[in-house]
Amino acid sequence: MIGIDEYIQAFNETLYMTFASTVFVGLFGLALGVMLFVYAKGGLRPNKRIYSVLSVLTSIGRSIPFLILIVLLIPVTRIIVGTILGPSAAVPALVVGGIPFYARLVELALFEKGHDLKETGRAFGLTDTRIIIKILIPESLPSLVRGLTVTAIALAGFTSIAGAIGAGGLGDLAYLYGYSRNRPQVTWVATVLIVALILAIQLTGDLTVKKLKKTQ
Repeated sequence: MIGIDEYIQAFNETLYMTFASTVFVGLFGLALGVMLFVYAKGGLRPNKRIYSVLSVLTSIGRSIPFLILIVLLIPVTRIIVGTILGPSAAVPALVVGGIPFYARLVELALFEKGHDLKETGRAFGLTDTRIIIKILIPESLPSLVRGLTVTAIALAGFTSIAGAIGAGGLGDLAYLYGYSRNRPQVTWVATVLIVALILAIQLTGDLTVKKLKKTQ
């Protein structure tokens, strides 16, 4: 029999996996997205060769199914975390899978106003680094947050896949204790909880975007 404590623990594990991976994806995905923008045609320092390499790597990263990615990263996960089981073991694969996804969204967000902002920054004599830090990122924050919200929701969904193969969380609860043991009520409750988490992420993202737009 599954009690409320098990549901709370599973929810907390899913929340941990989603939050931890979103933080790292936000940092590294932003860095990669900025590099894609900088070296793209129409960017700050167009370089077809560098952009092509970054773009191909990003596209490859986005195209690998998450379940296969987890398997491919097992040796790396074991080195970093020390185990391939539990919520922490799912974070490396979530981060690697999320970075290229968010990087593309960052690139698109920067290109929304990138050309005009780039010219404005150069008119004031700013370096490329200052243009990025002082102008491009602040002006693109609503779009960047919107993209990170979409990414966090995708990562929350990925935790269910990770959970089903030993990472814990609501995916583990729904599969091992619900589906495998023919307890559909457990699966339904786990589903409702993860939907609630996704709705909370979306609401938080929407409110943050609205607040940022008011301050601009």
